[in-house]
Amino acid sequence: MTTTPLTVAVLGPGGVGGLIGGLLARDGHRVVCLAGEATAATIARDGLRVRSSQFGEFTARVEAATELREPVDAAFVTVKETALAAALDRMPAHTLGTGIVVPLLNGLDHMALLRERYPAGLVTAGTIRIEATRTAPGRIEHTSPFAAIELGATTEHASPVGEFADRLRHAGLDVTLREDETAMLWSKLSFLAPFALLTTRHASEIGTVRTEHRAELLAVLDEISAVTRAVGAPADAQTLLASFDRIPGSMKSSMQRDVEAGRPTELDAIGGAVLRAADAHGVAAPTIARLVRDLSAPANR
Repeated sequence: MTTTPLTVAVLGPGGVGGLIGGLLARDGHRVVCLAGEATAATIARDGLRVRSSQFGEFTARVEAATELREPVDAAFVTVKETALAAALDRMPAHTLGTGIVVPLLNGLDHMALLRERYPAGLVTAGTIRIEATRTAPGRIEHTSPFAAIELGATTEHASPVGEFADRLRHAGLDVTLREDETAMLWSKLSFLAPFALLTTRHASEIGTVRTEHRAELLAVLDEISAVTRAVGAPADAQTLLASFDRIPGSMKSSMQRDVEAGRPTELDAIGGAVLRAADAHGVAAPTIARLVRDLSAPANR
């Protein structure tokens, strides 16, 4: 990559993808949003309209299509895990070229799927910490005071990923490179799973969870830390608790918002992934198992 503008595809221009696409377009890059016909038509006509306490309110003009038709420098995959398999048809491997693929999805299982679908060396693990919502096609509300991305950068691929990270930083995003992909993915999941499961189970913002359901929060943090250590990643329940105590009390999880809107949830991608790892490594996680069981009940789907 050089200092010339990039061409970046965004597969799934919802809360996360829409914000990233909007920031990159505002910074002078060419952005192509890949979505369903109606959403693509709206975005092509009206652009991405972003309202953010961190980045301000702006409209970014981007391109939109139902399928990728030319090579790109990079492609973000920002659909929900539940829609991933079908959405990938919009981004054929033979069209992608040598662009890196950066998934910003919850959970773990998507990495194997993407590395089967695209050249494995082009798929760069990524995570994002953010609260952002698509309120309508092309309309993005970013409500958290942060938008922090982590990208896996092994020695072999550090240069192109590092250059791409610089472009993202210039657009306003907080980007960190991590050499240990497993540690990076589990660092996100060890926070996300308690956050998503507890806020959704109690239909409460995180501030209510950490006060009225603190004992349950502590139990979940102990269990997720044990599972994380078992898979070979660092984890500490007290460090996690400090993170929960620092974030704004008004924050909700995307899983909670999905339940409120009657959409399918990523329960299996988040809670299920933790339980599968716990079972594989012989780690007991009874509180997490109960929460997943409760949320699997028909009334909570």
